Amino acid sequence: MRKYVKFILLFLFAALIVWFFGRNLNWQEVSRSLRQANPWYLAYAAAIISFGYLLRAIRWKVLLEPITPSSLKELFATTTVGFAAIFLIGRAGEIVRPMWLPMRDPRIRPSTALVTLGLERIFDLAALACLFAVNLLWFTPPAGREKEFEYVATVGYALLGAVALGFLALIIYQRISPRVIAWTARVTDKSFIPKRIRRIFLSILEKLSGALEILKDWREMLLVSFWSFMLWLAISVPTWLVLLAFDLPFSFSDSIVIMGIAAVSSVIPTPGGAAGAFHTATAASLVFLRQDMRHEDAAAVSIAMHLVYFAPALFFGLYYFLHGDISIERFRSLLSSEHAVEEIESESPNNNSQRKTVNGE
Repeated sequence: MRKYVKFILLFLFAALIVWFFGRNLNWQEVSRSLRQANPWYLAYAAAIISFGYLLRAIRWKVLLEPITPSSLKELFATTTVGFAAIFLIGRAGEIVRPMWLPMRDPRIRPSTALVTLGLERIFDLAALACLFAVNLLWFTPPAGREKEFEYVATVGYALLGAVALGFLALIIYQRISPRVIAWTARVTDKSFIPKRIRRIFLSILEKLSGALEILKDWREMLLVSFWSFMLWLAISVPTWLVLLAFDLPFSFSDSIVIMGIAAVSSVIPTPGGAAGAFHTATAASLVFLRQDMRHEDAAAVSIAMHLVYFAPALFFGLYYFLHGDISIERFRSLLSSEHAVEEIESESPNNNSQRKTVNGE
């Protein structure tokens, strides 16, 4: 019941943002702008976004290599099913990927998939921050607005510094993780701390340490970094193609700024792939960069960009879901929070024999 209430509240919140986004727009002009967009540029953009899901699957395979073998085919299918779920039900759909993959590939446990996806998010954030930061270092402000963009280079250096410090912290944690886990086990061994929460937390710390083994292998580190860069390139190019489809005077550098803002707004946990929030933030970034741009044109671009980002995942995801030979009842069972907790608990530090079997030791 709590899940349904939460979904309804998020749906109402999304509806409120959509209303805010479109309350003062002339929708006839928005429709006219959409009809005038070049369909070939939009098709090319959607094709590259589709290729981006393959890049995500390849990177996920590299992240799983230190822990367990995996199938690229199943990783691609799981990735698209997961992003389709995010589009349909919001960020709550994140749990789909770590629960779907073990049903397709029994070599992978949900807790293993969950931790590697957490590591994936770290590399996503780092790659996006680096791309955004480097772009800011050479960003050319709009004519006559140089004062407004006076500190963009400083922001770029700050972002690069934050990424470097973040990875340094992860490297240090990986090297001292046995002591950190042992210390955490002692500190949390209190009567007022629920035993179940303690086991889950220790299991996650242990799995994270194992996944971070990749930081000790420069080959794997470079591979993950390379695929992360290629992935965000496969998102930034379609962003620029959408702008070109509307014949707008934006540079590729501008498109990276817009992509960064759109990516941040897409984490809003509303159904429809951050519907409303994505459109509002993307349209606002367009108007901010080009103050002479009509709000109706900005709205049309944000709608097209949202469809380009999410429609390919919805197409592939529904295909793999319908051809996945998985019962709805079993899938719903695996999606329950109770089952997810049980799966993580099953690889707790106290269950060494099972963990060794899973990791093939």
